[in-house]
Amino acid sequence: MKISVELTFSPLQDDFEKHIINFIKKLRASKLTVLENPLSTQVYGDYDAVMKLLFVEIKEAFDLMERGLLFMKIVKSDRSDYEPHF
Repeated sequence: MKISVELTFSPLQDDFEKHIINFIKKLRASKLTVLENPLSTQVYGDYDAVMKLLFVEIKEAFDLMERGLLFMKIVKSDRSDYEPHF
């Protein structure tokens, strides 16, 4: 099953930028499709592969910071090729 996941990662501390950059670089290093915009990062692929990656990388990201927040939306389909029709 293919899924699309949107992540908004917000370390709640002064040195937040380095934590976000590290997290995104780890996601990019996977063989999954990773797209970014100024507000969020999207990961696309097979459910098991995406969730396995996120399980590991979210835990590591949280371990490396004092406080943080992560919003996640999951859609059951690969929306990586979405283009507006208007």
